[in-house]
Amino acid sequence: MTQSFLLTGLLALSLASAVVAKSPEAVAREAYLANFHPTPAPKQSGLYLKPGDRLAIIGDSITEQKMYSRIIETYLTVCTPELNITARQYGWGGERVPDFLGRMTNDCLRFKPTVATTCYGMNDHEYRKYEDRIGNTYREKSAAMVASFKANGVRLVLGSPGCVGRLPTWVKGTNGVVNDLNINLCTLRNIDVELAQKEGVRFADVFWPMLSAGYDAQQRYGSDYAIAGKDGVHPAWAGQTVMAYAFLKGLGVDGDIGTFTVDAKANKMKVSKGHELVASKNGEFQIKSMRYPFCATNENVKSDNSIRSAMGLIPFNVDLNRLLLVVKKPQAKGYVVTWGEASKTFTSGQLGQGVNLAAEFAMNPFWDAFNKVDSAVKAKQEYETKQIKQIFHDLRSGKYKSADDVKDAELKDLFILRGSDGKFDMDALAAATEQKRAPLAEAIKTAMVPVTHTLRILPQ
Repeated sequence: MTQSFLLTGLLALSLASAVVAKSPEAVAREAYLANFHPTPAPKQSGLYLKPGDRLAIIGDSITEQKMYSRIIETYLTVCTPELNITARQYGWGGERVPDFLGRMTNDCLRFKPTVATTCYGMNDHEYRKYEDRIGNTYREKSAAMVASFKANGVRLVLGSPGCVGRLPTWVKGTNGVVNDLNINLCTLRNIDVELAQKEGVRFADVFWPMLSAGYDAQQRYGSDYAIAGKDGVHPAWAGQTVMAYAFLKGLGVDGDIGTFTVDAKANKMKVSKGHELVASKNGEFQIKSMRYPFCATNENVKSDNSIRSAMGLIPFNVDLNRLLLVVKKPQAKGYVVTWGEASKTFTSGQLGQGVNLAAEFAMNPFWDAFNKVDSAVKAKQEYETKQIKQIFHDLRSGKYKSADDVKDAELKDLFILRGSDGKFDMDALAAATEQKRAPLAEAIKTAMVPVTHTLRILPQ
């Protein structure tokens, strides 16, 4: 009994000491995040994607920015080329879930996606304090959207809304402050969790990582750092990277880009799948890689417009971007590793545990090839906005009375598809625009070429 009381007392003292040991910064962070009550996200494991999947990336103006959607498509193209995933983005500014339901069949399902990500809630929350009316509508329409995807054989990653950073200037008459709006958005997030669990679809937590990373960034880099964007709603590259991270995690990618294992004593290297050892001599290894790491330049990490900055706020490189160099049987206390034009020194202990080249070398031999793929993805996604918004909708809406009213050459040419009744044949429009999109999609495949690079590993 005495021993039991003693152990209990020691445990209580240990816990009390742990509480006392918390820094003022940690206490302040906990106090801020305590304003919100996120339902625990469901545990998800395993790859959700299947080889040859056609991915639809769907959402409002944040999606139409073509930033997180571009990160996702570029990532899947270069980091998981063996899956042969193709993608389309369907962003539409100002859209709510009911609006997407109205165009879902015409714009999205006609292209027969096999998997989709959705990101709504920002406009659905009406930029005000939460009301049951808002939540009930969001739940009802989101459930209808999920049901429609499932009925059409589309696997879904249901994304939560992100967070806001300030009251947007275009919102008039809101009845809340920033915290009220984020509590509303967190409530819609919880509805997404509930719905994903009930319907057996995947969930992507966009809200919580953005909110917590945004808080951490302001403590680290200053109050001007805006994870949700300078207007409070539309994130720049840092916030968009957090969003892409959430969706890629929801899609179940494992982040294993590859491993290069060196036997320093024998001067030999083994490479994992997706890579080929071409030549080796005196600590220099030439490798041909069919799989790239996700590249981000070492731009200003204090900027909310920096992908590299976001990589320091969330475990992007740990979870999604691991290209490891492992050195076994070291013959020196440390080694100078040269990759491309950059060199870094690591201890034998670090190299024994594995050094993540993607994290350590911002500018690396993959950058030029990576940028070509990313530029091709950008061009294709820009056309997809034109295809859906200007052609599928504006052209058919009666906005233009004749070809003479149209300045865009492609839209002008499409007027030949208008019938005598003034209506356009939707299938003919889709076929014509797919002919324009096809070479843009092909350009991505053409840009994705193997990269031959050299790793030099010499004793310090």
